[in-house]
Amino acid sequence: MVLGVCVIVGVGFYLTRAFNNSGTQLMERGDVASLSLGRTIYVDHCQTCHGDKLQGQPNWQVRKADGRLPAPPHDESGHTWHHPDQVLFALTKYGPSVMAGQGYESDMPAYDGVLSDTQIWQVLDYIKSTWPENIRQEQARRTGKMGSSQ
Repeated sequence: MVLGVCVIVGVGFYLTRAFNNSGTQLMERGDVASLSLGRTIYVDHCQTCHGDKLQGQPNWQVRKADGRLPAPPHDESGHTWHHPDQVLFALTKYGPSVMAGQGYESDMPAYDGVLSDTQIWQVLDYIKSTWPENIRQEQARRTGKMGSSQ
């Protein structure tokens, strides 16, 4: 558990520096067209596992017989909003092993080479647009806190 937290913090710090040094903008609330594209991409690539209402799969915190966790919800009932933007982006682009370490098995694919960075940000922006305002504010605070660690 402690090792996992250390890995997440370390990767998060690395990602913060990498994003800020590369000039990639952190996610911000998008316009209607961008959110619409994000929803379309979500439906095409994410909805099958994460649900049409972002509700995730049943019993998402209990490992299946194959040892993998079901897809978590991306609505306010899940843990997605607990993560800063940089972590959400990395999980989507590179897959969960970037956070949990090589050898971690998950049904979540990496979308590097499948979706552009812009498309990933649009999906994440769409997901965030569905959260209640207090959840969006808390997630933004967590993103800002991570970004201020430089």
